[in-house]
Amino acid sequence: MIIPKLALRNLLGAGLRTWLNVLVLSFSFVAIIWTQGLYKGMGDQAIHSMIDIEYGGGQYWHEKYDPYDPLALQDAHGKVPASLKKMIGNGQATPVLITQGVIYPSGRFQSVLLKGIDPSQTIISLPSGFIDVEGEELPALIGSRMAKSTGLKIGDMVTIRWRDAYGTFDARDAMIVHVMSTTVQSVDEGQIWIPLKKMQELTRMEDEATLIIVSKDAVNPPDIQGWEFKSLDVLLKNIRELVEVKTAGSSIIYVILLLLAMLGIFDTQVLSIFRRRKEIGTLMAMGLTRAKIIGLFTLEGAMHSVLAAIVAAVYGIPLLIYFAKKGWAMPQAVDSYGFAIGEKLFPTYSAGLVIGTTLLVLIVTTIVSFLPTRKIAKLKPTDALRGKLS
Repeated sequence: MIIPKLALRNLLGAGLRTWLNVLVLSFSFVAIIWTQGLYKGMGDQAIHSMIDIEYGGGQYWHEKYDPYDPLALQDAHGKVPASLKKMIGNGQATPVLITQGVIYPSGRFQSVLLKGIDPSQTIISLPSGFIDVEGEELPALIGSRMAKSTGLKIGDMVTIRWRDAYGTFDARDAMIVHVMSTTVQSVDEGQIWIPLKKMQELTRMEDEATLIIVSKDAVNPPDIQGWEFKSLDVLLKNIRELVEVKTAGSSIIYVILLLLAMLGIFDTQVLSIFRRRKEIGTLMAMGLTRAKIIGLFTLEGAMHSVLAAIVAAVYGIPLLIYFAKKGWAMPQAVDSYGFAIGEKLFPTYSAGLVIGTTLLVLIVTTIVSFLPTRKIAKLKPTDALRGKLS
């Protein structure tokens, strides 16, 4: 017990030098936890939004459907299988029919994806209820990004042209009945949503779909020939990989911060051993073994991380709680990056993140503190008492 007390007394007795090291190390604590929490919050927010408005509990894709190949859309449709019809009837799934089209807003033309969905569906939070409109007009739902790029607004009419199942071109005017605001660009940019029944009628694809979205509570979706089930793990793979890459990239900042802090602690240890040569000799003469003296100096260095954790908690906890509640406002330019995040980003912190960061810093600090003390193992008591380092 005497070694920890002596180490703490010596550490606090160093005064300003100790507190400067502690302050830098505490900043590393807060920066690592805050940045990691920010990326985790970004990933969680994007995943939640995409599940809520696009993916549901997973999707069945037609065997020819490829979201990255628009030329394949002409053939990427088929009859809804009987087993999936049952799920649709029970409110556990909803079909979506997709085809390419062209619109002509303000005398211009722009390629779009024309998507048909059941207006009464509740599988995803897409506001499809707005296109449940009776009358001769073709109701259309677009997103705010689509509205901005085309200049369309609620009540506007726009001509849509498409090719039906037999390759024949057709066109019709549609009325914009609603402009939705969503963080998920993959259901917004370059897309127009219309009622599924009218979509199937216009494209001559009766009772057909391109993909079928299942509900979040669907259990063990069956395997169906001609349709491939995409689980959330598959659908969200790119998002998770992007967050992992961003998290790994930010490690450079952690390394720089830790190197600065460790350099200060290493220099402090070297200087401490040099200035306290006579003290080391005295401790040896009093019967302390070299191992205990090495442990004393190593513990002094390691205690920097303990004090840093306490200091970091004093100003870091209120700061992290503030960001977790208020969020971090994102610039408007981020909206064009294709990532499903809102106007504010809310960090997510976990006990594992805090404990892991604390252990990492403690281990690295202990190692750095130990390295300069190895010279004590070769020190002769007589030389140390005379103030020499042999």
